[in-house]
Amino acid sequence: MKQVAVKFVPCLLSDDQRANSLDVCREMKDQLKTDPDFLSKIITGDESWCYGYDPETKQQSSQWKSALSLRLKKARQVKSNVKTMLICFFDIEGLINFEFVPQGQTVNQQFYLEVLKRLHDAVRRKCPKLWWSGE
Repeated sequence: MKQVAVKFVPCLLSDDQRANSLDVCREMKDQLKTDPDFLSKIITGDESWCYGYDPETKQQSSQWKSALSLRLKKARQVKSNVKTMLICFFDIEGLINFEFVPQGQTVNQQFYLEVLKRLHDAVRRKCPKLWWSGE
């Protein structure tokens, strides 16, 4: 028996969840057979934490020293305490919409609904082929 890191253990699904996942995969496979452009119609999204850095330029970090002085040492730059969440949406062509969550804002149902409304407008502007309205 050997020890395995938790991040390498696959998600444990119930039998119903596994069956549902398999059904969805089969439906998508069938849809791809009937519509070759199916994958180009999918828009997906992701969230990620972004850390703020303020790196020095080479000129800012240079210092004067004499020929006899010791070589100066510089500590490695660490992650900033400034972090924000980035929410982005993309399709097969690339990025459609992205936005940074304001500091202190909780990502809840109301906030995400506003994000999806802005995505709605971005899809209408940037992807007219994907846009369809029943109005």
